[in-house]
Amino acid sequence: MDKKFDAIIIGAGQAGPSLAGRMTREGLKVALIERNLLGGTCVNVGCIPTKALVASARAAYMAKRADDFGVSISGDIRVDMAKVKLRKDAIVKQSSDGVTKWLDGMENLTVIHGHARFEGTRHVRVNDHLLEADKIILNVGGRATIPDMPGINDITYLTNSGMMEVDYLPEHLIIVGGSYIGLEFAQMYRRFGSRVTVVEKSPNLIPREGEEISKAVQNILEAEGVEFRLGSDCIQLAKHAEGVCVSVDCPPHDEDKIIGSDLLLAVGRRPNTDDLGLETTEIEIDDRGFIKVDDELRTNVPHIWAMGDVNGRGAFTHTAYNDYEILAANMFDDEARKVTDRIPVYGLFIDPPLGRVGMSEAQVRASGRKALVGKMKMTRIGRARERSETQGFMEVFIDAETDRILGASILGIEGDEAIHGIIDVMYADAPYQVIQRAVHIHPTVSELIPTMLGSLRPLE
Repeated sequence: MDKKFDAIIIGAGQAGPSLAGRMTREGLKVALIERNLLGGTCVNVGCIPTKALVASARAAYMAKRADDFGVSISGDIRVDMAKVKLRKDAIVKQSSDGVTKWLDGMENLTVIHGHARFEGTRHVRVNDHLLEADKIILNVGGRATIPDMPGINDITYLTNSGMMEVDYLPEHLIIVGGSYIGLEFAQMYRRFGSRVTVVEKSPNLIPREGEEISKAVQNILEAEGVEFRLGSDCIQLAKHAEGVCVSVDCPPHDEDKIIGSDLLLAVGRRPNTDDLGLETTEIEIDDRGFIKVDDELRTNVPHIWAMGDVNGRGAFTHTAYNDYEILAANMFDDEARKVTDRIPVYGLFIDPPLGRVGMSEAQVRASGRKALVGKMKMTRIGRARERSETQGFMEVFIDAETDRILGASILGIEGDEAIHGIIDVMYADAPYQVIQRAVHIHPTVSELIPTMLGSLRPLE
């Protein structure tokens, strides 16, 4: 094995292989090191497999609702979890095989499987080989946080990764964590047929969202039978003959206990920086373990960069890929791109989904700006009524002085797609009238965005 490279990339998640491809096309000799699975979280245990499971859960849900649409299905609707898992595995394999084939075809690239650790700022040890490079890029991602809860070491639990191996239907799935990951699994397994209880310490679900969105999401899931225990400040775990016991009351009031067959921990994620040998370098991390980077993703060590979840500047596949684009543009294209040019966008992939861009209502109010707001219930949208999926609403916030869109949310059918029209106008730095005066296709969700923009009122 060669020991000297032009660049070493640690981690083959969303950004790493893309950067390897660009670097090798530029003539650099690159080592790409991955200790686990090529493709990282998204391909193997994140976006792709979970959305495959969401699709199976939706098929079961729609089959059960067939009579609502005038369709008769004889016999009971049965979910075969082994087949659900096989379908998910096949989709994951297609994606992971694609990454493997892509990397195998790259000239000037050496893919190394193993755990990489720094030994100084220019040297990395992997599989007893000491590698050296003038450029080192970290794309090591993150993993599920395991909370320090009483009884955590006495029970068996699952994380989002472990859920990918489940090929049975939990009788009663308890989910600790009422945010994005936990809620997707909650709806999914309720639709498969499990009893599901979500335990959340905060008084509202998805605390980073506004109360109106939080309550709407809760209502959607409760209507499908998901149970909630919110405001659970003191969560304690214990073994039980039926699986696990979760206490949600603070002592001495410990009468509220939930007995479940399976437990999923979905309380957040932590960066994979604790076993990189960073102590042998001068790389700075924050108090949560994220690597500090500047606007161009460079660490305080000039020849070391950090992309993706590990830098704390985004926690999504799309932000990781944008990190690659920023780094490549600055490194090879003489194009000054910055992380702070990025507009926050993300989704919650329950059904109906939530699409989000820019500032929330709380952030707009905190900014002290004069703002306008527009809101519309999904019951007014023809596409939603035609599909008998009228839950949710859309909202938008406008800077009253500049006419620029500050942020928007669409919680409703196809909200994760319809939000992109607003995203594009925001990136164009165009006034909201551009989309208000556009002619949209009927009947769609997007066609009501101009209508909403035509009924703005002051945010009081």
